Amino acid sequence: MAENPSDRKYTKEHEWARVEGPNATVGITHFAQDSLGDIVYLNLPEVGSTVKQFAKMGEVESVKAVNDLYSPISGKVVDRNEEALSNPDIVNKEPFGKGWLIKVQLSNPSEVEKLMDAGAYGDMTASGH
Repeated sequence: MAENPSDRKYTKEHEWARVEGPNATVGITHFAQDSLGDIVYLNLPEVGSTVKQFAKMGEVESVKAVNDLYSPISGKVVDRNEEALSNPDIVNKEPFGKGWLIKVQLSNPSEVEKLMDAGAYGDMTASGH
């Protein structure tokens, strides 16, 4: 199992957020992509739209199923990964790197405190959730 980078925070739905100043980069975890299998399609929010913490922000489709994506934080979408939209398998290959999904300008930075650190997330996934 790949290590969960300690420079991000995690949700129980297996998304991550890495805060960089006023913005956060959002993606799905190695555990999520591994559980999904081969990712074939992503539906991500448009640049300029807003996302709400723990609310649906899009979908990821794999050869197994379609799953909802939930935003780990609230704010305005300032960028989305066009490379991942064109080549969704990059999310399987590099979920913590080139396979990021969106970048969000945080509307409420204190929301990050509601997320798990890498250790707590690792403990949760080790128990099979």
